[in-house]
Amino acid sequence: MLVLSRKAGESVMIGDIEVKITEVSGDRVKVGIQAPKEYKIMRKELCQTVESNILAAKSSASKTDLMSFLAKIGQEKEK
Repeated sequence: MLVLSRKAGESVMIGDIEVKITEVSGDRVKVGIQAPKEYKIMRKELCQTVESNILAAKSSASKTDLMSFLAKIGQEKEK
């Protein structure tokens, strides 16, 4: 794992994705992510919760299946 120190206003580039530290306050850090629309960006705990729910329903979901499922939910909300 690469660990970097950044100050508010500084960024890190991961390919064509920019991760910018927008604010640091106490033990909280606000992060902005600039990425092409085809990238799905979600909080890890949301992915874990959905994955747990799928597994609890005895479904054999792979991470690709999970991302497809969440993308469909996102498309439905846009309508």
